[in-house]
Amino acid sequence: MSYSKFEFTQISRLEVEALGKPGNRTFRIITESNNSVASIWIEKEHLLQLSLSVKQLLDSIVEGEDAAVSGMAPTQFEAPETTKLDFKISSLSLRHDDASGMFLIEFNDADSVEDKDDTPDLRLWVNKHQADSFADQAMHVCAAGRPLCNLCGAPVDSPEEGGHRCPRRNGNHTADEIQKI
Repeated sequence: MSYSKFEFTQISRLEVEALGKPGNRTFRIITESNNSVASIWIEKEHLLQLSLSVKQLLDSIVEGEDAAVSGMAPTQFEAPETTKLDFKISSLSLRHDDASGMFLIEFNDADSVEDKDDTPDLRLWVNKHQADSFADQAMHVCAAGRPLCNLCGAPVDSPEEGGHRCPRRNGNHTADEIQKI
């Protein structure tokens, strides 16, 4: 098994948060393990893709397939206590560890100068329930953004922010004007 620079093996908190107004939000994953904490800044598209991948991986595991495994992460890899990480990701990966029955989410720091090797900067070991809850929460947070135009599918800004000039209407009408027609 490959190793990472930091590993959180005893996750007590794994949450997604969106900061700002819809259309101008910033997303992050907050995770805690023992006395360590990490804030992982992530693009909305990456967060949505991660949550969809988690759901897909959960569906691909046959029910009861991992019942014989320990369901425990190897705690000898746990990050030192009071580790505090705060970074924006450049890449991430997801996989399932058959030996432990745990899901591994690996993140690489965008500012890491050691990009030459493929060693992840942070690896999270999450159980099936945590992975499922995380994916549900991430999908909910991603879906809570601006509504989509029913004609072109583009995000619709509020009228105070300029509205939406739909290309399917040649950009001649805002969403409010279309509703009045």
